[in-house]
Amino acid sequence: MSQLRIATFNLLHGQPLAPDGTPLPFPPEPADPEAAAGALAEAVAALDADVLAMQEVDRYQERSGLVDQTAVAAKAMGAADWRFAAALHGRPAPVSGWVRDPSAMGFRVYGPADVGADAGSASYGTALLTRLPVHHWRARRFAPAPFGLPLRVAGRRGLTPVPDEPRAAVAVVLEGDRGLFTAVAAHLSFVPGWNVAQLAGIRRWIADLPRPYLLLGDFNLVGAVPRTVLGGAAVMDGMAGGVARAPRRRRRRALQTAVPGAARSRWTAVGPAYGLVSEPVSERQSVSGSASGPAYEPAYGSTRGPARAARVRGSRRRLRDLREARRTRLERGGRDRLRMRRTPQRQPGDRLPGWRDLARTPTYPSHRPTVQFDHVLAVGVRPAAVGRAHTPRTPISDHRPLLVEVDL
Repeated sequence: MSQLRIATFNLLHGQPLAPDGTPLPFPPEPADPEAAAGALAEAVAALDADVLAMQEVDRYQERSGLVDQTAVAAKAMGAADWRFAAALHGRPAPVSGWVRDPSAMGFRVYGPADVGADAGSASYGTALLTRLPVHHWRARRFAPAPFGLPLRVAGRRGLTPVPDEPRAAVAVVLEGDRGLFTAVAAHLSFVPGWNVAQLAGIRRWIADLPRPYLLLGDFNLVGAVPRTVLGGAAVMDGMAGGVARAPRRRRRRALQTAVPGAARSRWTAVGPAYGLVSEPVSERQSVSGSASGPAYEPAYGSTRGPARAARVRGSRRRLRDLREARRTRLERGGRDRLRMRRTPQRQPGDRLPGWRDLARTPTYPSHRPTVQFDHVLAVGVRPAAVGRAHTPRTPISDHRPLLVEVDL
Protein backbone atom coordinates (compact mmCIF):
# COMPACT_ATOMS: atom_id res chain seq x y z
CA MET A 1 0.00 0.00 0.00
CA SER A 2 1.56 3.25 -1.21
CA GLN A 3 0.75 6.08 1.19
CA LEU A 4 0.94 9.78 0.48
CA ARG A 5 2.21 12.24 3.06
CA ILE A 6 -0.36 15.02 3.52
CA ALA A 7 0.61 18.02 5.69
CA THR A 8 -0.60 21.41 6.86
CA PHE A 9 1.64 24.04 8.45
CA ASN A 10 0.92 27.55 9.74
CA LEU A 11 4.30 29.23 9.15
CA LEU A 12 3.83 32.39 11.21
CA HIS A 13 5.80 33.95 8.27
CA GLY A 14 8.79 31.76 9.20
CA GLN A 15 9.33 33.41 12.59
CA PRO A 16 11.95 31.46 14.61
CA LEU A 17 11.10 30.78 18.26
CA ALA A 18 13.12 29.90 21.34
CA PRO A 19 12.36 26.61 23.17
CA ASP A 20 10.03 28.50 25.54
CA GLY A 21 8.06 30.05 22.66
CA THR A 22 9.75 33.48 22.76
CA PRO A 23 10.31 35.03 19.30
CA LEU A 24 13.94 35.29 18.20
CA PRO A 25 15.37 38.17 16.11
CA PHE A 26 14.19 37.89 12.52
CA PRO A 27 15.13 38.51 9.76
CA PRO A 28 18.92 38.50 9.95
CA GLU A 29 20.72 41.83 9.85
CA PRO A 30 21.70 42.88 7.29
CA ALA A 31 18.86 41.39 5.28
CA ASP A 32 20.01 38.11 3.77
CA PRO A 33 17.33 36.25 1.81
CA GLU A 34 19.28 32.98 1.84
CA ALA A 35 19.71 33.07 5.60
CA ALA A 36 16.07 34.08 6.08
CA ALA A 37 14.92 31.17 3.93
CA GLY A 38 17.23 28.60 5.54
CA ALA A 39 15.11 27.66 8.57
CA LEU A 40 11.95 27.51 6.48
CA ALA A 41 13.56 25.27 3.87
CA GLU A 42 14.91 22.98 6.59
CA ALA A 43 11.50 22.63 8.27
CA VAL A 44 9.68 21.92 4.99
CA ALA A 45 12.28 19.44 3.74
CA ALA A 46 12.04 17.49 7.01
CA LEU A 47 8.30 16.96 6.44
CA ASP A 48 8.93 15.23 3.08
CA ALA A 49 5.29 15.93 2.17
CA ASP A 50 3.62 15.03 -1.11
CA VAL A 51 0.90 17.64 -0.53
CA LEU A 52 1.56 20.63 1.74
CA ALA A 53 -0.85 23.39 2.77
CA MET A 54 0.72 26.51 4.30
CA GLN A 55 -0.90 29.43 6.08
CA GLU A 56 0.40 32.87 7.12
CA VAL A 57 2.79 32.83 4.18
CA ASP A 58 4.78 35.94 3.21
CA ARG A 59 5.83 37.03 -0.26
CA TYR A 60 8.57 39.67 -0.41
CA GLN A 61 7.86 41.04 3.06
CA GLU A 62 10.62 42.88 4.91
CA ARG A 63 9.80 41.08 8.16
CA SER A 64 10.70 37.74 6.56
CA GLY A 65 13.78 38.81 4.60
CA LEU A 66 12.12 39.74 1.28
CA VAL A 67 11.66 36.06 0.45
CA ASP A 68 9.03 34.36 -1.69
CA GLN A 69 8.31 31.75 0.96
CA THR A 70 6.13 29.55 -1.26
CA ALA A 71 8.88 29.26 -3.86
CA VAL A 72 11.41 28.45 -1.12
CA ALA A 73 9.17 25.72 0.30
CA ALA A 74 8.48 24.28 -3.16
CA LYS A 75 12.19 23.96 -3.88
CA ALA A 76 12.83 22.37 -0.48
CA MET A 77 10.16 19.66 -0.90
CA GLY A 78 10.60 19.16 -4.64
CA ALA A 79 7.07 20.30 -5.49
CA ALA A 80 6.37 20.16 -9.22
CA ASP A 81 3.50 22.66 -8.96
CA TRP A 82 2.09 25.13 -6.44
CA ARG A 83 -0.15 28.14 -5.96
CA PHE A 84 0.04 31.08 -3.57
CA ALA A 85 -3.22 33.02 -3.05
CA ALA A 86 -2.52 36.55 -1.80
CA ALA A 87 -5.27 37.36 0.69
CA LEU A 88 -3.96 40.93 0.90
CA HIS A 89 -1.21 43.20 -0.45
CA GLY A 90 0.60 45.45 1.98
CA ARG A 91 2.82 45.41 5.03
CA PRO A 92 2.06 44.67 8.69
CA ALA A 93 1.43 47.69 10.89
CA PRO A 94 3.70 48.29 13.92
CA VAL A 95 1.05 47.19 16.47
CA SER A 96 -1.67 45.27 14.63
CA GLY A 97 -3.42 45.19 11.30
CA TRP A 98 -2.04 46.00 7.86
CA VAL A 99 -1.05 49.00 5.79
CA ARG A 100 -2.59 48.20 2.40
CA ASP A 101 -0.77 48.70 -0.87
CA PRO A 102 -3.07 50.89 -3.03
CA SER A 103 -1.19 49.96 -6.19
CA ALA A 104 -1.99 46.26 -5.83
CA MET A 105 -5.73 45.86 -5.53
CA GLY A 106 -7.77 42.75 -6.16
CA PHE A 107 -7.24 39.06 -5.62
CA ARG A 108 -4.05 37.60 -7.12
CA VAL A 109 -2.81 34.02 -7.37
CA TYR A 110 0.85 33.18 -8.11
CA GLY A 111 2.42 29.98 -9.43
CA PRO A 112 5.85 28.68 -10.54
CA ALA A 113 5.75 30.89 -13.62
CA ASP A 114 5.38 34.01 -11.46
CA VAL A 115 8.56 33.73 -9.40
CA GLY A 116 10.07 37.22 -9.29
CA ALA A 117 6.91 38.90 -10.58
CA ASP A 118 5.49 41.78 -8.51
CA ALA A 119 8.62 41.70 -6.34
CA GLY A 120 7.98 45.27 -5.29
CA SER A 121 4.49 44.43 -3.97
CA ALA A 122 4.57 42.61 -0.65
CA SER A 123 1.71 40.18 0.02
CA TYR A 124 0.47 37.64 2.52
CA GLY A 125 -1.80 34.62 2.20
CA THR A 126 -2.27 30.87 1.80
CA ALA A 127 -0.35 28.35 -0.32
CA LEU A 128 -0.77 24.79 -1.56
CA LEU A 129 2.14 22.76 -2.94
CA THR A 130 2.26 19.27 -4.43
CA ARG A 131 4.54 16.71 -6.04
CA LEU A 132 1.60 14.92 -7.72
CA PRO A 133 0.16 15.41 -11.21
CA VAL A 134 -2.29 18.33 -11.24
CA HIS A 135 -5.58 18.42 -13.16
CA HIS A 136 -7.17 21.64 -11.94
CA TRP A 137 -6.48 24.68 -9.73
CA ARG A 138 -8.88 27.18 -8.20
CA ALA A 139 -8.69 29.83 -5.48
CA ARG A 140 -11.00 32.17 -3.60
CA ARG A 141 -10.82 34.99 -1.10
CA PHE A 142 -12.94 35.61 2.02
CA ALA A 143 -13.72 39.10 3.28
CA PRO A 144 -12.67 39.87 6.87
CA ALA A 145 -15.12 40.02 9.74
CA PRO A 146 -16.27 43.58 10.49
CA PHE A 147 -14.68 43.41 13.95
CA GLY A 148 -11.64 41.83 15.62
CA LEU A 149 -10.86 40.28 18.98
CA PRO A 150 -8.25 40.66 21.74
CA LEU A 151 -5.70 37.86 21.24
CA ARG A 152 -2.43 36.68 22.68
CA VAL A 153 0.41 37.65 20.34
CA ALA A 154 3.85 36.06 20.56
CA GLY A 155 6.31 38.43 22.23
CA ARG A 156 3.65 40.66 23.83
CA ARG A 157 2.18 40.58 27.30
CA GLY A 158 -1.52 40.23 27.86
CA LEU A 159 -4.09 40.54 25.11
CA THR A 160 -3.64 42.64 21.99
CA PRO A 161 -6.65 43.95 20.01
CA VAL A 162 -6.30 42.35 16.58
CA PRO A 163 -8.60 43.22 13.64
CA ASP A 164 -9.64 40.40 11.37
CA GLU A 165 -8.02 40.12 7.96
CA PRO A 166 -8.99 38.73 4.55
CA ARG A 167 -8.50 35.01 4.15
CA ALA A 168 -7.81 32.81 1.14
CA ALA A 169 -8.34 29.20 0.12
CA VAL A 170 -6.71 27.18 -2.66
CA ALA A 171 -8.07 23.93 -4.13
CA VAL A 172 -6.41 21.45 -6.47
CA VAL A 173 -7.53 18.23 -8.19
CA LEU A 174 -4.69 15.71 -7.98
CA GLU A 175 -4.04 12.27 -9.41
CA GLY A 176 -3.08 9.62 -6.88
CA ASP A 177 -2.44 5.91 -7.28
CA ARG A 178 -6.16 5.19 -6.78
CA GLY A 179 -7.48 8.00 -8.99
CA LEU A 180 -8.41 11.66 -8.67
CA PHE A 181 -8.97 13.44 -5.38
CA THR A 182 -9.29 17.06 -4.23
CA ALA A 183 -7.08 18.84 -1.70
CA VAL A 184 -7.89 22.25 -0.23
CA ALA A 185 -5.68 24.61 1.79
CA ALA A 186 -7.43 27.21 3.93
CA HIS A 187 -6.82 29.67 6.73
CA LEU A 188 -10.04 30.77 8.43
CA SER A 189 -10.96 33.74 10.56
CA PHE A 190 -10.43 33.71 14.32
CA VAL A 191 -13.83 35.40 14.81
CA PRO A 192 -16.36 32.83 16.10
CA GLY A 193 -19.20 32.26 13.68
CA TRP A 194 -17.37 33.98 10.84
CA ASN A 195 -14.98 31.03 10.52
CA VAL A 196 -17.90 28.59 10.62
CA ALA A 197 -19.55 30.36 7.67
CA GLN A 198 -16.25 30.30 5.76
CA LEU A 199 -15.83 26.57 6.36
CA ALA A 200 -19.36 25.82 5.15
CA GLY A 201 -18.71 28.03 2.12
CA ILE A 202 -15.62 26.02 1.20
CA ARG A 203 -17.63 22.80 1.25
CA ARG A 204 -20.10 24.23 -1.25
CA TRP A 205 -17.30 25.78 -3.31
CA ILE A 206 -15.66 22.39 -4.00
CA ALA A 207 -18.88 20.40 -4.39
CA ASP A 208 -18.33 19.97 -8.15
CA LEU A 209 -14.78 18.61 -7.75
CA PRO A 210 -14.00 14.88 -7.53
CA ARG A 211 -13.99 13.02 -4.23
CA PRO A 212 -12.31 12.09 -1.93
CA TYR A 213 -11.84 15.55 -0.37
CA LEU A 214 -8.94 16.54 1.89
CA LEU A 215 -9.41 19.85 3.66
CA LEU A 216 -6.19 21.12 5.25
CA GLY A 217 -5.41 24.18 7.27
CA ASP A 218 -5.63 26.34 10.34
CA PHE A 219 -9.37 26.76 10.93
CA ASN A 220 -9.20 28.50 14.31
CA LEU A 221 -11.75 25.88 15.41
CA VAL A 222 -11.00 23.20 17.97
CA GLY A 223 -11.89 19.58 18.50
CA ALA A 224 -14.94 18.20 16.73
CA VAL A 225 -16.26 21.61 15.64
CA PRO A 226 -14.89 21.58 12.04
CA ARG A 227 -16.20 18.14 11.12
CA THR A 228 -19.53 18.92 12.80
CA VAL A 229 -19.84 22.12 10.76
CA LEU A 230 -19.07 20.31 7.50
CA GLY A 231 -21.49 17.50 8.30
CA GLY A 232 -24.21 19.99 9.16
CA ALA A 233 -23.59 21.95 5.96
CA ALA A 234 -23.93 18.74 3.94
CA VAL A 235 -27.25 17.93 5.63
CA MET A 236 -28.62 21.43 5.06
CA ASP A 237 -27.58 21.38 1.41
CA GLY A 238 -29.23 17.98 1.00
CA MET A 239 -32.45 19.27 2.53
CA ALA A 240 -32.40 22.28 0.24
CA GLY A 241 -32.04 20.01 -2.78
CA GLY A 242 -35.14 17.89 -2.07
CA VAL A 243 -38.32 17.70 -0.03
CA ALA A 244 -37.40 17.96 3.62
CA ARG A 245 -39.61 16.37 6.23
CA ALA A 246 -40.41 18.96 8.89
CA PRO A 247 -40.92 18.13 12.55
CA ARG A 248 -44.46 17.05 13.47
CA ARG A 249 -45.41 20.33 15.12
CA ARG A 250 -44.27 22.36 12.12
CA ARG A 251 -46.06 20.00 9.71
CA ARG A 252 -49.27 20.36 11.71
CA ARG A 253 -48.93 24.14 11.75
CA ALA A 254 -48.41 24.21 7.98
CA LEU A 255 -51.41 21.90 7.57
CA GLN A 256 -53.62 24.36 9.45
CA THR A 257 -52.93 26.96 6.81
CA ALA A 258 -53.61 24.60 3.92
CA VAL A 259 -56.71 22.84 5.26
CA PRO A 260 -59.14 24.52 7.68
CA GLY A 261 -59.75 22.37 10.74
CA ALA A 262 -56.92 19.98 9.94
CA ALA A 263 -55.22 20.76 13.25
CA ARG A 264 -57.97 18.82 14.96
CA SER A 265 -56.79 15.58 13.40
CA ARG A 266 -53.82 13.62 14.55
CA TRP A 267 -53.51 11.62 11.35
CA THR A 268 -54.86 13.80 8.56
CA ALA A 269 -52.18 14.51 5.95
CA VAL A 270 -52.43 16.54 2.78
CA GLY A 271 -50.30 17.09 -0.31
CA PRO A 272 -47.77 14.99 -2.25
CA ALA A 273 -45.06 15.41 0.41
CA TYR A 274 -47.10 13.61 3.05
CA GLY A 275 -49.44 11.43 0.97
CA LEU A 276 -53.10 12.18 0.30
CA VAL A 277 -55.08 10.00 2.70
CA SER A 278 -58.49 11.64 3.00
CA GLU A 279 -60.71 14.32 1.61
CA PRO A 280 -60.53 17.77 3.23
CA VAL A 281 -62.08 18.06 6.69
CA SER A 282 -64.55 20.86 7.20
CA GLU A 283 -64.31 23.56 9.81
CA ARG A 284 -66.96 21.99 12.08
CA GLN A 285 -65.95 18.33 11.74
CA SER A 286 -63.30 16.45 13.66
CA VAL A 287 -61.74 13.01 13.31
CA SER A 288 -60.37 10.32 15.59
CA GLY A 289 -57.70 11.38 18.03
CA SER A 290 -58.90 14.97 18.28
CA ALA A 291 -58.04 16.92 21.40
CA SER A 292 -61.17 19.02 21.02
CA GLY A 293 -63.92 16.41 21.23
CA PRO A 294 -65.27 13.03 20.13
CA ALA A 295 -64.86 11.52 16.71
CA TYR A 296 -68.17 12.84 15.52
CA GLU A 297 -70.80 15.30 16.71
CA PRO A 298 -73.51 13.51 18.77
CA ALA A 299 -77.15 13.97 17.88
CA TYR A 300 -79.33 15.53 20.57
CA GLY A 301 -83.07 16.14 20.72
CA SER A 302 -84.41 18.14 17.83
CA THR A 303 -81.20 17.80 15.84
CA ARG A 304 -82.04 14.21 14.93
CA GLY A 305 -83.02 13.74 11.33
CA PRO A 306 -81.97 12.35 7.95
CA ALA A 307 -79.45 15.14 7.29
CA ARG A 308 -77.72 14.70 10.63
CA ALA A 309 -77.67 10.90 10.22
CA ALA A 310 -76.04 11.30 6.82
CA ARG A 311 -73.38 13.57 8.31
CA VAL A 312 -72.69 11.03 11.06
CA ARG A 313 -72.39 8.19 8.54
CA GLY A 314 -70.04 10.34 6.45
CA SER A 315 -67.87 11.09 9.45
CA ARG A 316 -67.68 7.40 10.37
CA ARG A 317 -66.80 6.47 6.81
CA ARG A 318 -63.98 9.03 6.71
CA LEU A 319 -62.79 7.78 10.09
CA ARG A 320 -62.59 4.21 8.75
CA ASP A 321 -60.71 5.45 5.68
CA LEU A 322 -58.21 7.32 7.86
CA ARG A 323 -57.63 4.31 10.08
CA GLU A 324 -57.20 2.02 7.11
CA ALA A 325 -54.70 4.42 5.50
CA ARG A 326 -52.77 4.65 8.75
CA ARG A 327 -52.70 0.84 9.09
CA THR A 328 -51.39 0.54 5.54
CA ARG A 329 -48.62 3.05 6.20
CA LEU A 330 -47.59 1.28 9.41
CA GLU A 331 -47.50 -2.12 7.69
CA ARG A 332 -45.45 -0.71 4.82
CA GLY A 333 -43.04 0.91 7.29
CA GLY A 334 -42.65 -2.36 9.17
CA ARG A 335 -41.74 -4.19 5.95
CA ASP A 336 -39.20 -1.48 5.10
CA ARG A 337 -37.58 -1.75 8.54
CA LEU A 338 -37.41 -5.54 8.22
CA ARG A 339 -35.80 -5.17 4.79
CA MET A 340 -33.23 -2.77 6.27
CA ARG A 341 -32.40 -5.23 9.07
CA ARG A 342 -31.84 -8.00 6.52
CA THR A 343 -29.42 -5.82 4.51
CA PRO A 344 -25.87 -7.17 5.06
CA GLN A 345 -23.61 -4.83 6.98
CA ARG A 346 -20.48 -3.58 5.26
CA GLN A 347 -17.12 -4.24 6.77
CA PRO A 348 -15.60 -1.34 8.78
CA GLY A 349 -12.68 -1.11 6.36
CA ASP A 350 -15.09 -0.62 3.44
CA ARG A 351 -17.27 2.00 5.11
CA LEU A 352 -17.03 5.51 3.66
CA PRO A 353 -17.81 7.79 6.62
CA GLY A 354 -18.72 11.45 6.60
CA TRP A 355 -16.34 14.29 7.36
CA ARG A 356 -13.84 13.43 10.07
CA ASP A 357 -10.43 14.39 11.41
CA LEU A 358 -7.67 12.13 10.17
CA ALA A 359 -5.57 13.20 13.18
CA ARG A 360 -6.78 14.50 16.54
CA THR A 361 -3.57 15.95 17.87
CA PRO A 362 -2.81 19.32 19.55
CA THR A 363 -0.60 21.57 17.43
CA TYR A 364 -0.62 24.91 19.29
CA PRO A 365 1.45 26.42 20.85
CA SER A 366 4.45 24.68 19.37
CA HIS A 367 6.56 24.60 22.55
CA ARG A 368 3.74 22.99 24.58
CA PRO A 369 0.82 21.88 22.35
CA THR A 370 -2.53 21.91 24.12
CA VAL A 371 -5.02 22.96 21.39
CA GLN A 372 -5.71 21.67 17.89
CA PHE A 373 -6.34 24.55 15.50
CA ASP A 374 -4.73 22.73 12.55
CA HIS A 375 -6.75 19.95 10.91
CA VAL A 376 -6.63 17.40 8.14
CA LEU A 377 -10.31 16.70 7.44
CA ALA A 378 -11.49 14.16 4.89
CA VAL A 379 -14.61 12.65 3.37
CA GLY A 380 -14.63 9.61 1.10
CA VAL A 381 -11.46 8.18 2.66
CA ARG A 382 -11.75 4.70 4.18
CA PRO A 383 -10.51 4.36 7.76
CA ALA A 384 -8.19 1.55 6.69
CA ALA A 385 -6.46 3.95 4.27
CA VAL A 386 -5.30 6.31 7.04
CA GLY A 387 -1.86 5.73 8.52
CA ARG A 388 0.21 7.46 11.17
CA ALA A 389 0.00 11.11 12.15
CA HIS A 390 3.01 13.26 13.13
CA THR A 391 3.43 16.69 14.71
CA PRO A 392 7.21 17.28 14.56
CA ARG A 393 8.83 20.20 16.35
CA THR A 394 10.37 22.78 14.00
CA PRO A 395 12.60 25.81 14.65
CA ILE A 396 9.96 28.19 13.27
CA SER A 397 6.33 29.17 13.98
CA ASP A 398 4.10 28.93 17.03
CA HIS A 399 2.21 26.05 15.34
CA ARG A 400 3.51 22.57 14.80
CA PRO A 401 2.97 21.06 11.35
CA LEU A 402 0.42 18.25 11.16
CA LEU A 403 1.39 15.37 8.87
CA VAL A 404 -0.84 12.38 8.04
CA GLU A 405 -0.12 9.34 5.86
CA VAL A 406 -3.06 8.44 3.60
CA ASP A 407 -3.49 5.81 0.91
CA LEU A 408 -4.97 7.67 -2.08
